Amino acid sequence: MTGTRAWHLKARPTGLPDMSHFELKPLDLPALGEGEVRVENRWLSVDPYMRGRMNDVKSYAPPFELGAPMQGGAVGTIVESHSPDLAVGDTVFHMMGWREQAVGPASAFTRAPAMGVEDFQWLGNLGLTGATAYFGLLRVAEAKPGDVVFVSAAAGAVGSAVVQIAKAKGMTVIGSAGGAEKCAWVRELGADAVVDYKAQPVVKGLMEALKAIGADGIDVYFDNVGGDHLDAAFAAARNGARFAICGMIEGYNAGPPPAFRYIMRVIAARITIKGFLYFDYLSEMPDFYRDMGGWIASGAVKSRETVRDGIEAAPQAFLDLFAGANVGKMLVRL
Repeated sequence: MTGTRAWHLKARPTGLPDMSHFELKPLDLPALGEGEVRVENRWLSVDPYMRGRMNDVKSYAPPFELGAPMQGGAVGTIVESHSPDLAVGDTVFHMMGWREQAVGPASAFTRAPAMGVEDFQWLGNLGLTGATAYFGLLRVAEAKPGDVVFVSAAAGAVGSAVVQIAKAKGMTVIGSAGGAEKCAWVRELGADAVVDYKAQPVVKGLMEALKAIGADGIDVYFDNVGGDHLDAAFAAARNGARFAICGMIEGYNAGPPPAFRYIMRVIAARITIKGFLYFDYLSEMPDFYRDMGGWIASGAVKSRETVRDGIEAAPQAFLDLFAGANVGKMLVRL
């Protein structure tokens, strides 16, 4: 056995979790069996969807088990291998995060393609967040050049990627973010207008943004927030608008949102609303790597990370997502 440390879910939260729901404990890893590898994790991802896995309910991902190591995206280095498919020194990404080391079959780890990017990009623009942005915008919402796109949480990991992909594809973009610093970052990413939801109601801000860019409505809404942002999108939708529903983070730690004031526009504007997961598009990942890799290489897509150091920092980094403490991707560096 080899010792390491991992975060475990100690109790299931009601509402917003706090540090009492997590416990950092030693984890004994077994000796490698045939076809297995040992990985030293270097970067951990914390993401809003993990909140849903803390509930004991059926969903698209199984709930975290009480008293068991938690899971999440990670990037690391192979330090021991009993597999012909992965060699010591290979960089891999996988879903055995929230821990310092991981052991498992080689099939549970993906060797990072040689694309000359920093390792953490496999958790960001070249990972789950970038792929979510890419498929949600281009496949789910079927966004096309000339569309007016509204993106909520545009300074976050997924939202910032959506803004840049949309601009790279010739679309007009309105992003929503909270506070001057985040709004400035969204403008730097190329957004044509920005709504500061902390400064005014979202509906009012979106209508003013549309007037400023000379548009009479939106064709696409990429939802990361739900709540008032989704309601504003209903209010501003053009006929035939398409909504890609990704996150709805506003409801993760609270009950159902209040009734939408403008939801009846779904009928008159013939709005299409579709929820999705990036796993739905795994067969198209080569297209994503080709396009995103090219955009990163050309500078059309940039990233910004909020980094916390040490395994001890993981739960607070996760909790800070719900306080809007991150700009871009939230990462934990080991």
